[in-house]
Amino acid sequence: MKTGFKLLIVLPDGRIHRLKLGAWRRSFREAPLTATTLAALVPPELNVDITLADESVDRVPFERKFDLVAISCITGAATRGYEIADYFRAQGATVVLGGVHVTLLPDEAAQHADAIVVGFAEQTWPQLLRDYANNSLQRTYRSDAMQLENLPHPRRDLQKSFRYNVPNTVFATRGCKGTCDFCAVPAAKFGWHQRPIPDVIGEIKAIKSRRIAFNDVNLTEDPDYAKEFLTALIPLKKRWGGLASSRIRQDDELLDLMAKSGCQFILIGFESLNNRSLASMHKAFNKVEDYRELVGKLHDRSIVIQGCFIFGLDEDDRTVFEQTVDLVNNLSIDIPRYAIYTPFPGTPSFQRLQAEHRLLHYCWEYYDTQHVVFQPAQMTPQELDNGFKWAFKETFRLGSSFHRTKRAGRNFPIAFIGNLAYKLYIRRLYGEEHRFPEKIEH
Repeated sequence: MKTGFKLLIVLPDGRIHRLKLGAWRRSFREAPLTATTLAALVPPELNVDITLADESVDRVPFERKFDLVAISCITGAATRGYEIADYFRAQGATVVLGGVHVTLLPDEAAQHADAIVVGFAEQTWPQLLRDYANNSLQRTYRSDAMQLENLPHPRRDLQKSFRYNVPNTVFATRGCKGTCDFCAVPAAKFGWHQRPIPDVIGEIKAIKSRRIAFNDVNLTEDPDYAKEFLTALIPLKKRWGGLASSRIRQDDELLDLMAKSGCQFILIGFESLNNRSLASMHKAFNKVEDYRELVGKLHDRSIVIQGCFIFGLDEDDRTVFEQTVDLVNNLSIDIPRYAIYTPFPGTPSFQRLQAEHRLLHYCWEYYDTQHVVFQPAQMTPQELDNGFKWAFKETFRLGSSFHRTKRAGRNFPIAFIGNLAYKLYIRRLYGEEHRFPEKIEH
């Protein structure tokens, strides 16, 4: 059995977000959990020499020799991930690919790897490493079950924590119960799973910093679980941010517990100001007429809101950009975040647009929610891109930013600094070349 081998775990990133090349900087970076979790799951008896490389804050050490290279890809970083995989295979390393994109397109990924991991890695990764050590590596490792009890704490000691705004990220739940047509999480059939609350609290207690972030797709998916968890979190006196759905508007007890447990910041996918669009994307529980009440309840508790909106839905015409900017300003959504509708492979939106011959290309590096990759229904690709840029510029004018964030209460500094960070991001983003490849004939 091989022991003491050199392992490199890579989180590739697209050009917009990559260190030095990208437009995104430290201001909003939260440490990802993938690499540190994989490192924690390495069987100790193998005595592995582990190196982590998150391309959003670090460079891949191409000049070094590694025995085994593991790469986890989302769709927007898949092309880069394949480039890295091909390089290290050419250098003689064994390469493993995993992540959401690999789960959605395993046959494609297998062309660039010696082994692939489909689904969550908690159950398969340790066995893969033992197989590698015993020279019996399989081509595919597939996780059909999820066990979240007694997980080892992520190896945060291996990450460059100083490069993240929030270096301590935690998760309490995995997956999502939703069926949003554009989202890769339900398309990957990850299901939805809860960690035992004592396990999560134990991990948080071990974190010395007061500031943490939850990377759950929806921390409040199960209100009963969320209430029990947040109640247990209160004595720890942490300050936290995370993601939730608009359904929290209906539950004042849950909102109170969020505030009491230290919630400073919450991201909510409002997505659209058109109820028909919301219904078509299977997110009908969002109601435009309820947005004001939701924002008010969060501001009453001094919780900063990052509100996400999508441009390019079939109901959207060229008026949607101005209407959306007016809405976020009128509602005082502290930190608006805009995205271009992106049909990730394997999702219902991808299948529909492909069947309608509306996909412009399959260059995954542009499937990053910042580029137009399909033919919109009521505008041209260029009009969608121009409107997207205009909305960002208009939204983050200093006067507009101050107007929106003044309702954030004691967390006003978080909200206003967040706006300044986005303003800087926009300036850098517009320095990137937005290309529109020719439509591929089907």
